Amino acid sequence: MHFAANAIVIESMTDPGKYYRNNTGSSIALLEAMSNYDVKHLIFSSTCATYGNPKFTPMTEDHPQEPINPYGRSKLMIEQIIADFEMAHGLKSVNLRYFNAAGADPSAEIGENHFPETHLIPVIIQAALGMKKEIVVYGKDFHSRDGSAIRDYIHVQDLADAHVAALKWLFANQMSAAINLGTGTGYSVLEIIEAVQKYCSKTLPVRIENRRLGEPGILTASNTRAFELLGWSPRVSDLDTLIDSAWKWHQLLFDNAPLLKKLEEQKC
Repeated sequence: MHFAANAIVIESMTDPGKYYRNNTGSSIALLEAMSNYDVKHLIFSSTCATYGNPKFTPMTEDHPQEPINPYGRSKLMIEQIIADFEMAHGLKSVNLRYFNAAGADPSAEIGENHFPETHLIPVIIQAALGMKKEIVVYGKDFHSRDGSAIRDYIHVQDLADAHVAALKWLFANQMSAAINLGTGTGYSVLEIIEAVQKYCSKTLPVRIENRRLGEPGILTASNTRAFELLGWSPRVSDLDTLIDSAWKWHQLLFDNAPLLKKLEEQKC
């Protein structure tokens, strides 16, 4: 299972070499090593960013793949290279096209801790915990119900379950496939902010900025293929569970901030 990648869209616009070198180049090295050691099965973490601007929503796996940023192009290249390795070496694979991964382990044993943090729900929670001064909304002129970008949020636990199901399907069928992982339901940036404010009973400062390059307005998944092939559908990706699990994880981080800082200093 190949999860590793750089995955910040806006960074890929300013440092494309990093994304092609790490995401695409390193994947080629991995695929060559797999070929050398006769490893014939691969689960690959791909992305809805390979689709680009939606021509229709929810997006099926047959939607044209026309990425609009280097991150999406780096992932699409890997999908194409994987197909070439199937032709040349008999590799069988499942490309799992994630929509927006979110949430944390319900018992708060593991969760998101990026630096810098760019994912929406953690950013809002950090503002609610006093770790950020404000929330920045990039774009309020998209063709959406409130003008802010709409995304399909999928809980990491549902993603994990899908990987197990995909591996079982791959071994049983010895076929390759591309499969979306999403809920089919989209929430706007402003709706997510409102939901977190309601959860924590706080009103948070919000600043509106221009939309960023390389970001589509609406991304929602059709997950029909995931259900038909894998018997998978999201179980814990409702918005309340996403926010509650993420909040508990970030509250734990916040409470242990002095310890985390000390550990980081020891590493240095």
